[in-house]
Amino acid sequence: MIAFVRGEVATVGLGSAVVEVGGVGLELQCTPGTLAGLRVGQRAQLPTSMVVREDSLTLFGFADDDEKQVFELVQTASGVGPKLAQAMIAVLAPDDLRTAVATDDVKTLTRVPGIGQKGAQRIILELKDRIGAPTG
Repeated sequence: MIAFVRGEVATVGLGSAVVEVGGVGLELQCTPGTLAGLRVGQRAQLPTSMVVREDSLTLFGFADDDEKQVFELVQTASGVGPKLAQAMIAVLAPDDLRTAVATDDVKTLTRVPGIGQKGAQRIILELKDRIGAPTG
């Protein structure tokens, strides 16, 4: 898998950025917060997670390793795919997500588009013992 990419930022769009690595432009799906920290023409290094599907290979880019780890962990909950996991990271910082799960805060999780009350309860139940305590 591709653990990170480092290179010059070629473009920054609404949902993705292209980073040139060794003469190849790699498109990374990123949250608005991550994209806000990128500037065209500047070098960047982003931790990545590659999602392999039958019809696609998609690279997701993150501001830091903590975001990447939380992104990968929340996908282990049933009903959470990469797009929903990315939405969770976009709306809630990793520590806010950990706090919400640890304190059974359904209301905070339902702020994420695509997560209803039952989905939030399921995510809390499935991740409570694995997501860990807030780091900050």
